[in-house]
Amino acid sequence: MKKITGFSFHMYTEILFGKGVELRVGEFVRKYGGSKVMLVYGGGSIKRNGLYERVTEALKAEGIDIVEFGGVSPNPRRSFVDQGLKLAQAEKVDFLLGVGGGSSIDTAKAIALGLANNGEYWKFYNGVEALKMAPLGVIHTIAAAGSETSCSSVLVDDGATGLKKGFMWTACRPLFAIMNPELTYSLPPYQTACGAADIFAHTFMRYFTESDSYLGDEYCEGTLRTVVKYAPIAVNNANDYEARAELMLAGSFSHNDLTSIGRSPAGRGGEHPLEAQLSGHYDTAHGAGLSVVMPAMLSYAIKHGTPKQAARVAQFGVKVFGVTPDMNDVIGVAESGVRGFRAWLRSIGMPLTLRELGVPEGDLEDVVRRCMEDNGGLIEGFLNMDETVVREIYSSILK
Repeated sequence: MKKITGFSFHMYTEILFGKGVELRVGEFVRKYGGSKVMLVYGGGSIKRNGLYERVTEALKAEGIDIVEFGGVSPNPRRSFVDQGLKLAQAEKVDFLLGVGGGSSIDTAKAIALGLANNGEYWKFYNGVEALKMAPLGVIHTIAAAGSETSCSSVLVDDGATGLKKGFMWTACRPLFAIMNPELTYSLPPYQTACGAADIFAHTFMRYFTESDSYLGDEYCEGTLRTVVKYAPIAVNNANDYEARAELMLAGSFSHNDLTSIGRSPAGRGGEHPLEAQLSGHYDTAHGAGLSVVMPAMLSYAIKHGTPKQAARVAQFGVKVFGVTPDMNDVIGVAESGVRGFRAWLRSIGMPLTLRELGVPEGDLEDVVRRCMEDNGGLIEGFLNMDETVVREIYSSILK
């Protein structure tokens, strides 16, 4: 029997969705009290596609002063946040606006934390709960991380440890998210696919738990099927508005905790801890790393997990990848589901091995060490993975 556990759901981000909605950014910043905005963005793409000009003009039309902070890199760095925080403090910024992908938004969140907490923000990436953050709004340009409505942020500690660290604190959700699917048209197919894998993973982590509910499962399975259906369309037809819109919505609602209802955060997922130090150390795309580790984790669960865990993987295969149910062969159904999962990932151009990801075979022990160091020697999730388990999973996907 399925049991609905106690849970907490907090979603206050106002979403403005549709074509041309970025033109209302000045109105929304003013609505939430901003008068001097730090514009946080990545490379030159928002200037090349005209978004930068539209955003800055909309802000100026509302009489809002702008402090620019561009140059955010993928897998954003703590040292770069330090630079942005110093600038924001010196300029007396009162509002953060993250424009771009998850890296720009996560950087803006870190700066906003520093502004609200006397310059301190890194402790919140190391287990101390953040209770307040400076006002933040976002315009996101890639359906992927879900940071536009989530309470999470991830940074690489490029100084002391080299580890990739993250948090999920309720106070760290943006006040508004401006979402125009057309802003994702210019993404290359590989980035689109990486984003889809990231969306899939945020739902995957909430689906593979030690507790569940019927409605929660329906939300998860529907979201996963949406990504499975629309990712190949978006990869092969960049300007398909329907596909881009469906992925953008899936990205936000996969990570704003709607798919967590009826289940406890305990015993959830495990794929993100397995992947984090791959992208953190090798600077690979987060979604690509997740594509490598997710099927491997499920294969291990089928072979070495409990009957309940194998049954969960079988349900995933049936509900998401259309495997024919067979109660007399749960293991076979589960294995077929993982094969379907791998085939879908391959169809959108995602890697399935560490070699394809660019991780040298001789680095295996270093990968294991960093993973264990970041997780205190044990990843607790759908599977409880100690060093032996982690090494076996990584070994299974070397090449």
